[in-house]
Amino acid sequence: MVSVKLQKEENRKAFLDIFPTLAEEVLAELRKYNMPQDAYEWTKEMLFYNVPGGKLNRGLSVVDTIRILKGDAVTEDDIFKASVLGWLVELLQAFFLVSDDIMDSSITRRGQPCWYRKDGVGMVAINDAFILESCIYVFLKKYFKSTDYYVDLLELFHEVTFQTELGQLCDLITAPEDNVDLSKFSVQKHHFIVVYKTAYYSFYLPVAMAMHMAGIKNESAYKAAEEILIPLGEYFQVQDDYLDCYGEPEFIGKIGTDIQDNKCSWLINQALAKANADQRKVLDENYGKKDKAAETKIKELYVEMDIEGTYKAYEEKSYQEISGMISKLDESLGLKKAVFTEFMDKIYRRTK
Repeated sequence: MVSVKLQKEENRKAFLDIFPTLAEEVLAELRKYNMPQDAYEWTKEMLFYNVPGGKLNRGLSVVDTIRILKGDAVTEDDIFKASVLGWLVELLQAFFLVSDDIMDSSITRRGQPCWYRKDGVGMVAINDAFILESCIYVFLKKYFKSTDYYVDLLELFHEVTFQTELGQLCDLITAPEDNVDLSKFSVQKHHFIVVYKTAYYSFYLPVAMAMHMAGIKNESAYKAAEEILIPLGEYFQVQDDYLDCYGEPEFIGKIGTDIQDNKCSWLINQALAKANADQRKVLDENYGKKDKAAETKIKELYVEMDIEGTYKAYEEKSYQEISGMISKLDESLGLKKAVFTEFMDKIYRRTK
C-alpha cells in the first residue's frame, strides 16, 4: 500500500509534469502572432521563473478536491482538467506576486530575486504580470469552452480577481510605505484585507472550481464551503504575518519585510491593541522605517508584549473553531468534510 506521504509526492510530481506542456501552449500562442524570437525567449523564461516555484498548495488543492468529491468515479480526464485549473490558480498567484513585489519593493521571492529585480527586467515585469493573468483565459477557452460550467469558471476568476485587488487596495492605502500612520490600523481593517486579499483566491477559488467540475449546482453548497474556507484563509494569512517576523528565511523562502514596509499585519494590530502609552510611543517612532535598528526595537517590543504567545493562543482557538465548523458540515449538499480537513492538515502549525 502506498504511504500518504509518497502518494502526495507522486501527485505533486504528476502536477508539475503538466506545466511544461502548458507553457509550450502559451508559446504556441506567441508563434500565432509571429512574435520576435527575443519576446518568445523572454516569455518562456518569465513563465518558468514565476509560476512553478512555490509550494503549489493552491493548485494541488483543485486536484485533491476533485479526487475527494468524485471518489472512485474520478477519471484521468477529471485529473487532467483539475490539474489545468490548478495551474490557472498558480498563474493567478504569479500575476499577484509579480505585481505585489513591485508595489512592496520586495527583495526576494521563493528563495530567489523577485522577477522585477532580475537583471534586465525592471518595470517590464508589470506587463509580464498582465501576460500571466491573460494566460488564464487562454486556457479556460481551450479546455473548458465546451463544458456546461465554462461561464461559471469565467465569472469565478473575474470575481475573485476583483476581490483580491480590493483587498490589495485597502492594504496599500491603509499602510503606504512613505506615510506611516498607525492610527489607520485596526484589527477590523486587517480582517478585511486578509479576507479579500488572500482568502478568496487561495482557499475558496480552488474548491469552488472543483465543485463546478463535480457538477455541484446548489448555491447552498457554495455558501457552506465559503463559510469554512474564508476563516481558513484568514488563519493562513495570520500565519504568514507571524512567519514574516518569526520564520526562518531559509524555510519561508523570503526575507521578512513587514515591519520595515509599514504592513498592516496581524502582529502590529495585536501590539497596538495591547500597548500602554510608552509602548505606543515606541511603535509610532519605529514602525515602518527602513532601518534595521528601528525594526529591532519593534521586535524587542513584540517579545516584551508576548505577541508570539498571543499568536499561539490564536492559532489553537482558530483550529478548534474551524474544526468544529467542519464537523457540522451537511454532506447532503454534495460536499465532503475531507475537502476541508485536507486544507487544515496542510496549514496547521506550518513553518513555511
